Amino acid sequence: MPNGSAPRVRDGGSPDITPGERREERGLARHGSRLRETTARAVASRRVFPYLALVTAGLAVVVGVVMRAIDPKDFHSIGEGVWWAIVTLATVGYGDVVPHSPWGRVLGSVVIVCGVTFLAFLTATVTSMFVSSEQREAAKLAGAAEEAREREVEAKLDEISRRLAAIEAKLDDGEGRP
Repeated sequence: MPNGSAPRVRDGGSPDITPGERREERGLARHGSRLRETTARAVASRRVFPYLALVTAGLAVVVGVVMRAIDPKDFHSIGEGVWWAIVTLATVGYGDVVPHSPWGRVLGSVVIVCGVTFLAFLTATVTSMFVSSEQREAAKLAGAAEEAREREVEAKLDEISRRLAAIEAKLDDGEGRP
């Protein structure tokens, strides 16, 4: 609270929220749910990689510009900052350009974590594709085996029905005799 006082609490136990704050929360929730929906669709359609690549490329450009701004002694151009960001995100780290300022190192640490995370997602995506391909193939084989078992059971039931009909026919013939 601006005046340092504690927020007022209604009977329900939640603090009073102004209508403007409520609208802002709904807007954030709407944007958050849209992001969740988009992410869920991307994951379900197995098209996560383009989103990850786009976010990573965008991050490289933004970080390159920011790095040029916070560490101009080591990064003489935005292009050099973007180059460093790409190399760092890819976890290659040539060492040709290195941040020396404290904030440059903090940003470098964040970029390293983002790069490792991107590679982990990339690995998980590729692995998931291989696993799902194997699962589809196994499901096809299992389906074919199930169909073969069903045909075998049907053939055995047909044989049993034929034999039962033959037994019934013999019994019927035997009943008709004196």
